[in-house]
Amino acid sequence: MLTVSSISKSYGGRILFEDASLQINPGDRLGLIGPNGAGKSTLFSLILGENGPDEGSVNLQRGRTVGFLPQESAPSGNETILQLATSVSPEMASVHEMLREFPSEDSAEHHEAVEKFIELDGYNLEAKAKRILAGLAFRETDFDRPARTMSGGWIMRAHLARLLVMEPDLLMLDEPTNHLDLETLGWFQDHLVAYSGALLVISHDRAFLNAICDSIVEISRQRLHRYQGNYEDYLVQKKDREEQYLAAYKNQQREIAHLEEFINRFRAKASKASQAQERMKRLARIERLAPPDNHEATVKFRFPQPPRGGQRAIELKGVRQAYGDHVVYRDLDLVVERGQRTVLVGPNGAGKSTLLKILAGLLPLEAGERTPGHNSSIGYFAQHRTDTLDVTRTVLEEAADGVSGLGEQTIRTVLGSFLFRGDDAFKRVGVLSGGEKSRLALVKLLLRPPNLLLLDEPTTHLDMASINALIGALQPYEGTLLFVSHDVHFIRSLATTVLHINAGRIKPYAGDYDYYLEKSGAGCDRRALVAPLGNHRPAEAPAPAPASPKLGIKEIREQRRAEAEARKAAAAARRNAEKQHAALEAEVMALEARQRELTATLENAPNDSTSFALHRELADVTEALEKANTEWSAIADALASAQSTSAAGV
Repeated sequence: MLTVSSISKSYGGRILFEDASLQINPGDRLGLIGPNGAGKSTLFSLILGENGPDEGSVNLQRGRTVGFLPQESAPSGNETILQLATSVSPEMASVHEMLREFPSEDSAEHHEAVEKFIELDGYNLEAKAKRILAGLAFRETDFDRPARTMSGGWIMRAHLARLLVMEPDLLMLDEPTNHLDLETLGWFQDHLVAYSGALLVISHDRAFLNAICDSIVEISRQRLHRYQGNYEDYLVQKKDREEQYLAAYKNQQREIAHLEEFINRFRAKASKASQAQERMKRLARIERLAPPDNHEATVKFRFPQPPRGGQRAIELKGVRQAYGDHVVYRDLDLVVERGQRTVLVGPNGAGKSTLLKILAGLLPLEAGERTPGHNSSIGYFAQHRTDTLDVTRTVLEEAADGVSGLGEQTIRTVLGSFLFRGDDAFKRVGVLSGGEKSRLALVKLLLRPPNLLLLDEPTTHLDMASINALIGALQPYEGTLLFVSHDVHFIRSLATTVLHINAGRIKPYAGDYDYYLEKSGAGCDRRALVAPLGNHRPAEAPAPAPASPKLGIKEIREQRRAEAEARKAAAAARRNAEKQHAALEAEVMALEARQRELTATLENAPNDSTSFALHRELADVTEALEKANTEWSAIADALASAQSTSAAGV
């Protein structure tokens, strides 16, 4: 259907593609990935014919249709939301324009437009568009609103609806999940799974790519590399391919070094001159491999830690919050303990972002009390909270403001991991886009962290490497974290507790996201984020227990004996866990030592059967080390939890 053949493309001396090829067939579902600036949007522009390749060709099969949703800034005019969603062709857009220009049913032009509308199957298109608009969370009252009166995000949704109504043979989407809330994202994902055309999607959302893709196309080393399967399958295949490439690169570097050494030693000797000349020709014929990529490496930097706060980070009592007649919370009680890492989940409009704003002190309470803990410092991040940035400073100056003990190079390294690379650090804040300002605000929070951190959708506008950098910064964070996110990978990497919110009611789950899935019966990862509470009651103070009947001497002895046996069993279980923990720690140390030994040996090993065997052993050792580390961490967490529970009961 679409063939990209041996294309090359450069901008300002920088090569984005060199001899890159890709074939897209009907029904293919491709996720396009690569670091920021690798050329994803450029590839889209080449396919759309907005730009031409320097070399090679891009050919679309005759009669095939293409639909494209840009990442930002889709146009809107005087058309209504419904008219925009049904403008699937220039002819239909022209009909809508005529109907707006000649609204009187008595005019000949109006009758002509209606006849054309019927000829283009307009009524069926409208019915289809209304179903899709409803799926994208538009209300029926929005259908006749002029598109220009709505926010940019809703206009993007209307354009997305137009593409879904159009059903092109190839649907190209650039970061479509940025414009959707959690509920809408679930509907959209299901719609794409059933979509009959081919898909080419740029996205940083792993769960989204896992759900809709049957292949991943990665831009790497100026080529397009295709991997079969979803994103998780890609990670496995990518690791294997990178290991093979690294081995080939090292072998080639050894061969080049040997040839150069021979040439330098013997080209001046008459008896060896012909052999040196032959090796010079061999050296010239070698097609040199580029050094392995390391642009996705996470930043090796420990972010500053916040000052220690009190055991109770913040508390809400009897809070009431409403927007006009819409009551979001009534008699809300919540206690957040120091060190908790809580993700807020629930349907769109349930009050997740409102709760973060209440905790941050950004909303005046209609009733109730908000009590920050001892020595509490609070930081709040949301996509639109960028008004505190100084627009006259450079990015580097703004990031470094108020930060002590960190050098310029360290701060630039952190900025680079959040997509401010090279000269971007010297841009004025005033010229940054909204997404760039959000990323800068996030960097500022991480460089001067409070001990209570509130994050509302922090991964928007980040590529996958930057999301990993953010996870790496937050995992060792010693303060208290509450956040909202639709990125399941991000949630699983950080959350240790879950707070489900729906219709002003809250229900805590004292475990990680998988624990929440199991206990709530929510099922699929994405739907679990927006699942209603059902018949669950809101978290509230337990009713006083009825008075226990008085026990006799025999009953008291039996109770004490049972408690002693329980303590004895718990102590035995703990001793057993401690033994397992010590044994695994010794195993990890031994495997790490063998891994270092094998790596050092392979640096100078010849490329023969012995080298192959060493590579196999190294792969086995690495796999065993990963498994042992996982088991060691699980037992360590269980021991820490048991110790905490024991301490709480003392």
